[in-house]
Amino acid sequence: MSFRILFLTCLWISLLPGLGLGRETPPMNIILILVDDWGYADAAVQGSDLYETPNIDRLAATGARFTQAYAACTVCSPTRAAMMTGKYPARLRVTDWIAGHTLRFKNRPMNQPDWTQYLDHEEETVAELLKAQGYRTASVGKWHLTPKLSVVENREWWPEHHGFDINIGANQWGQPGSFFAPFQWGRRVHWNMPPSVEGDYLTDRLTDEVIEIMQVWKDKGAPFFIYLPYYTVHTPIQAKKETIAYYEGKVKAGMLHTNPTYAAMVDHLDENIGRILDALEDLGIADSTAIFLTGDNGGLDPHDEGSITNNHPLRHGKGGVYEGGVRVPGFARVPGITQPGIVLDTPIITMDFFSTAVSLGNGVEPADTDGLNLTGLLSKGDGALPARDLFWHYPHYHTQGARPYSAIRSGDWRLIEYHLDGAVELYNLAEDIGETQNLAATRPDMVALLVEKLHAWREEVDAQMAIPNPDFDPSKPIDWPDYAKKSATDGPPKRK
Repeated sequence: MSFRILFLTCLWISLLPGLGLGRETPPMNIILILVDDWGYADAAVQGSDLYETPNIDRLAATGARFTQAYAACTVCSPTRAAMMTGKYPARLRVTDWIAGHTLRFKNRPMNQPDWTQYLDHEEETVAELLKAQGYRTASVGKWHLTPKLSVVENREWWPEHHGFDINIGANQWGQPGSFFAPFQWGRRVHWNMPPSVEGDYLTDRLTDEVIEIMQVWKDKGAPFFIYLPYYTVHTPIQAKKETIAYYEGKVKAGMLHTNPTYAAMVDHLDENIGRILDALEDLGIADSTAIFLTGDNGGLDPHDEGSITNNHPLRHGKGGVYEGGVRVPGFARVPGITQPGIVLDTPIITMDFFSTAVSLGNGVEPADTDGLNLTGLLSKGDGALPARDLFWHYPHYHTQGARPYSAIRSGDWRLIEYHLDGAVELYNLAEDIGETQNLAATRPDMVALLVEKLHAWREEVDAQMAIPNPDFDPSKPIDWPDYAKKSATDGPPKRK
């Protein structure tokens, strides 16, 4: 047992008498797993013809699977801020990955606003709310909500300053230098990781720590909340040689997914999900532990060519403006509430996991949130949630031709509005999930309705807008990230 876990356990035991936990039935333990860059089709149960995910499939069979789960943003930091606070990224003004494409790319028609590049200490997190109800709290994995400061200064924004008793693996970086110990390149040391043997795989090590925490905390008189934001399946795309070799033997021409190394990364993710599910059973707490699993943004499918993964039938992926950038896998299992094996088509979004976790912790849905409590949906099925619209706001540039835009999902309709000129695209997702037919010209009535709703929402949350760049030179190529290329249908001009 690590010293820090032993110390915190003793501290909690000493505090328990003053916590006022006079409940006949203690609240559930909660495990919230967030996978980095996890594409919509990146599991067998999600339609992959290559990836083997028996444990994720097992979670779907014993819990619920959401067919329309959405991330709060197409990139990671905004979604993570939304998960922690239950608020739209636009409301928090955390609207891009930290620190974004800010310095090297100057010749663009618009400039991004002066957005917030950290999680403000004034925001109350899910960990703080649950801790107030007597929960032990741990963050194990990626954080990516700290400002770009020195290592010493940066620590003031780490999870332990946002309500977490334990912080393992969270630091100032958004990705490891390597998924194999010592998890670094050059000076990019993976600060805050326990000692590891050279060659240890990062996903395995984070799971080791989670299982140890559960073993220590399971019988200590108070529930626990564990936030497990895996670094996988983010770049660098790395996996164990034997698993890569296995998938190399499986890849065949014409398959949806064809990258054996990425397939092996998904396999390692699934194996560790299975380790957590098995540990819950072995420790006798599976029936008192709610588990949630989702992604922070779409998969790395830059040009609909499956170069890393393929988000089919969705269009594009991480960083893009279309469904492939925000629709992600989503699973939940809440013992005594979830109908086993239920498949739910109701759209949900990142902030709903916040609301659900807090509600499970104290029985009261928080008022100051943009999310909804999902327990009614999990128990009663589609139709249990009130109708609502979902929104996205990204006043930045990114890959795949993504330029500053806002979007709304209302019923089956999805509208995208670009900040530069107010141009819009309109899609009916029920009939065109791949967003191939822009109906804006033929449905001006729907465009007018959704634009009005979108503008009202932006005003409500005080969304920051991109602004015209007075130094933009239209005679020169638009300055895009180096790894962006023009697709067959849209996107930025190729750099010269």
